Amino acid sequence: MGFRTVEWLDGTVPAVRLLDQTRLPAEEAYLDAADVDTLVTAIIRLAVRGAPALGAVGALGVALALAQGAREGWPDARLRQEIGRLRDARPTAVNLAWGVDRVLPLLPQGHAPVLAEARRVLVEDEAANRRLSALGADWLAERLPRRPMRLLTHCNAGTLATTAWGTALGVVRELHGRGRVALVHVDETRPLLQGARLTAWELAADGIDHVVQVDSAAPGAILRGLVDAVVIGADRIAANGDTANKVGSVGLALACADAGVPFVVAAPWSTVDLATADGTRITIEERPDAEVTSYGGIPSAPAGTRAFNPAFDVTPARMIDAVVTERGVVEPKTHADMAVLDRPADPS
Repeated sequence: MGFRTVEWLDGTVPAVRLLDQTRLPAEEAYLDAADVDTLVTAIIRLAVRGAPALGAVGALGVALALAQGAREGWPDARLRQEIGRLRDARPTAVNLAWGVDRVLPLLPQGHAPVLAEARRVLVEDEAANRRLSALGADWLAERLPRRPMRLLTHCNAGTLATTAWGTALGVVRELHGRGRVALVHVDETRPLLQGARLTAWELAADGIDHVVQVDSAAPGAILRGLVDAVVIGADRIAANGDTANKVGSVGLALACADAGVPFVVAAPWSTVDLATADGTRITIEERPDAEVTSYGGIPSAPAGTRAFNPAFDVTPARMIDAVVTERGVVEPKTHADMAVLDRPADPS
């Protein structure tokens, strides 16, 4: 696709350029964050989202903080405070903190080494996405009949959620390139409709046949035999394979377990958090009531109504058939230990 979700802009006042995903699909507009406040606000309001994209933003954000600090004469304590705000802007998605931590050791060396390392994060992410997409497509092709597949995906795990290509949607793209996709069921993904607004937009651009469905239709579609496999992304994968993803994912896993349909998680290795033993230790981000009680500023519930609005849920490893990363595939139902892949990626 002819856009970049995240990129660095050099200039007198450098900036992190983001494709503003809150304005899609109506408008393809860009936001140039020239300071940490603007970047943190963009992250919180989901102008940029998706675990791998947030990893890139975290790394570039440290370079941005260094540039702003140099302009404004920040002391070291202020610089580290601003970097900490960036790192903690979204607590569930491990990649944001991972991206910050990736470049943080270079902080004493100054702006140029930090920016160079951040740019490497972008390059490596695309390579990882393409590699894991091929591995995920291979895994599904080996287990499903030699006919085009009917796939289901939840939220958005495509180019928009990464620096390029995509994770779960990257697997779909790879299968499509092999002539193995009949139809993609796209969950609309309440409350912010990342599936209807973003995934459908990407699939349409790629010419991949798809239907958008309300989230509550998905388990029924699986149980009716309308879906051959479910492929989702991830925001954090614990050491035992428990996976945090957009709220609604665990319901899909339950339906797949009952129907005998493969449930696949596709994510780069940077989303695997070996320091978190299991899903009970993953912090679940709670978002504002207004995302549920209104849409586009128009109330959809009585005034004063409170909302339960977790951004994510956790699917237990025992319900996941495969976790696919660029380093390989783990089948948590039989081997719930992600550390088996804790080695450098295969360059092939």
